[in-house]
Amino acid sequence: MDPQLDPMKDDLPLMANTSYMLVKHYVLDLDVDFKSKVIEGSIVLFFETGSQHRKNSSTGRECCQSEFDQSHKMRASEPCHVPVTNVSACSSKMEYNGFAVSGEGEEDTSDENGNHSNSEQASGISSSEDCCDRENHGNQDFVLVLDCCDLSVLKVEEVDVAAVSGIEQFTRPAKLTDVSKELGNLRNHIVHELVALPAKRWEEQLCCFTHCSQAPGCGELPFATGPWSLEIRKPGIGTPADFPHAIRIWYKTNPGGRSVAWTTDQSGRPCVYTMGSPINNRALFPCQEPPIALSTWQASVRAAAGFVVLMSGENSAEPVQLPEDILSWYYYVSMPMPASTFTIAVGCWQEVKQQSFTAAIPTNTEFSLPSVQADFSWHEAMCGHVGYPCRFQNPAVSWQAVIPHRVFSPCCLVELCEERLLPLIPQCLSAAFSTLGTHPFSRLDVLIVPSNFSSLGMASPHIIFLSQSVLPGGSHLCGTRLCHEIGHAWFGLAIGARDWTEEWISEGFATFLEDVFWARAQQLSLEEVKGQQELKALLRWRRLRDEVQNSEEELQVLRPNKESTGELSESGASVVKYGLKAEKIFMQVHYLKGYFLLRSLARTAGEASFLLSLRKFVRKFHGQLVLSQDFLCMLLEDIPKQKKSGLTVESIFQNWLDTSGIPKPLLEEVETWKECQLVREVRGEVTKWIQTNQRVRKSSKKKRKQDEVIFQKLLPDQLVLLLESLLEEKTLCPRTLQCLERTYQLREQDAEVRHRWCELVIKHKYVPGYGDVEGFLREDQAMGVYLYGELMVNEDAKQQELARKCFASAQEHMDVSSVKVVAEMLF
Repeated sequence: MDPQLDPMKDDLPLMANTSYMLVKHYVLDLDVDFKSKVIEGSIVLFFETGSQHRKNSSTGRECCQSEFDQSHKMRASEPCHVPVTNVSACSSKMEYNGFAVSGEGEEDTSDENGNHSNSEQASGISSSEDCCDRENHGNQDFVLVLDCCDLSVLKVEEVDVAAVSGIEQFTRPAKLTDVSKELGNLRNHIVHELVALPAKRWEEQLCCFTHCSQAPGCGELPFATGPWSLEIRKPGIGTPADFPHAIRIWYKTNPGGRSVAWTTDQSGRPCVYTMGSPINNRALFPCQEPPIALSTWQASVRAAAGFVVLMSGENSAEPVQLPEDILSWYYYVSMPMPASTFTIAVGCWQEVKQQSFTAAIPTNTEFSLPSVQADFSWHEAMCGHVGYPCRFQNPAVSWQAVIPHRVFSPCCLVELCEERLLPLIPQCLSAAFSTLGTHPFSRLDVLIVPSNFSSLGMASPHIIFLSQSVLPGGSHLCGTRLCHEIGHAWFGLAIGARDWTEEWISEGFATFLEDVFWARAQQLSLEEVKGQQELKALLRWRRLRDEVQNSEEELQVLRPNKESTGELSESGASVVKYGLKAEKIFMQVHYLKGYFLLRSLARTAGEASFLLSLRKFVRKFHGQLVLSQDFLCMLLEDIPKQKKSGLTVESIFQNWLDTSGIPKPLLEEVETWKECQLVREVRGEVTKWIQTNQRVRKSSKKKRKQDEVIFQKLLPDQLVLLLESLLEEKTLCPRTLQCLERTYQLREQDAEVRHRWCELVIKHKYVPGYGDVEGFLREDQAMGVYLYGELMVNEDAKQQELARKCFASAQEHMDVSSVKVVAEMLF
């Protein structure tokens, strides 16, 4: 693995040596400064010795792959406020910073910019490649490697957890017979005991983490920063077991860091949020990125009064007033999750509240059960994950169809959210519950994020981001996207991919379930469900066909690592293949091929049986990381029809997951979708419009009224298919396009429909519609990227000028991948 990978292309390196030390809990204590566009503060990391070191210590043998090894859980109950010391920042280049472990002073060797450097003390730190690929032996210091970039690391220190009052319960002498002489080993023993507390003591554990995170430092640690990593050592410590298991890192983010976006909301007010960057959260805090590093976290975040802090947390935080007009917000999670799922959004958000009760499904659908104390040992045998307070083990919430939820948005969109979004949430949550059972998370916030968000939605623990593009034009796009993101609570969050290249495990399942949830939310008849899902399948097939024709073959493979999927280096470091290719961010092949695979399996098994198998899979694997074969093996065992059909895991790999292009089994299904009633209706309307266009081209104004045609009212997905079909026509005259827009009021439709309308405008150089294109590129950035390419390909001066004008006005707030892709189209 090359640590100097080009940050704008190739693979995404996961540098953390998780096989030697594994983060179990993070405590963040941060200040958000909008003037400097910096988040600054500290993070305390609590570790457990990794599986590779324990294996080497007990057997002397080396292993090439990290085991899925987890201990018990952790959390927090009160904010921790540790004052930030005034320490000069490091530069982003690789630097070695030496400090005396005793904390005693030494000669200051910082340069004129305040960057620390001490080559003599740092000489024991191995290169990134060396420290990622093996454990340190002999006299060489062990190096802890964390994933980190675009951060200024100010100081790293060991935390003296032994100094915490009341910590004696974790220092029982009987367990310290061999290590009590060493204070460092005592501290590590305390962390080990704290991490190993059983799930039923999670609140006590959370409180202890809080107090330990506030303990004083007991010696600064030398560190080195590189393009993708932070390396830390303690002189004289050669093994992970002896390395400090609680460390504090003082740091600040870079205003241009790629994990968060500093921008303004739709009301013109400043905000910052994690926008789902390809580099995940390593530019927000130093962490262990590999998905195997499941951890819990707690965070205290301070911002000026008037700002609201939303975060992936189990609790609905209430702000605490601090001096100087500052508010402090505190969140925690008790379910271990990858650090990449941590999400934060700070802005002048306004909560959207229902003014009158009109929902058909009550917002608090919790059926009464006898009062049950939260004893999480209930039915524990059904769970295969490590210990944490699991909702699947709690009968008190097993009938909770609708979890508590809130909606936030910029003030200018509150009314639209109240009308369009808020009533849909209980319907979609209830539909998801009826399909998959217990909600994995106890509550949900939904936030309408700024217009520069490069996706229609993003799901994180306890919070969903939605683009403003889902709000206009009726409930269809808003409902389907909400269902998609709700589906990620089960697939993508509660169940994660052990290898991030298997995105289909998250996106394919969410796309498949989106249709199931939305049909149930609308309470459609079986005939209506069949028709709408076949229409949707045809639209997705057309999209997949186009994407396969216009993308690199290597990006079309759902399991690019094939038989090596899930394998790690000895240290736990790895790469996410093609994770930094800018164009991959906008591809939907993992959504579409994954969806079609699941649809094919459901057709073979029967949808009812297939959904029952999904429910069983959730019960078995929630709280765990999986590979494709975990699901496929269980499904083939669970449903005899699948085996009788000749399906095997190997054949599914060969036909669906390990090859590029359109899967062969899919080609056989397409013709059936073309004959469904909703599609036939669209074909009829397309014929009318083609005939109308021919008449309009020949007729005079006097005859125009005699040629009026009655057009059918169409569903949103039918409109999409209609416009896509008309895009295949060589010529549509301006009067036809004008009539088309007026007939269906296309400017008032949802973003999917308006996107196709903009494509028609561009193709036929319909100047009266250029304002629609400009508005779409400005307001619907989540979907408008490829319209820039359409504007350029016609080689029309007005269209190219429009493209460059829109890009110039939006570029400052666009994410890095969008800027790169659009710039390649324009210049």
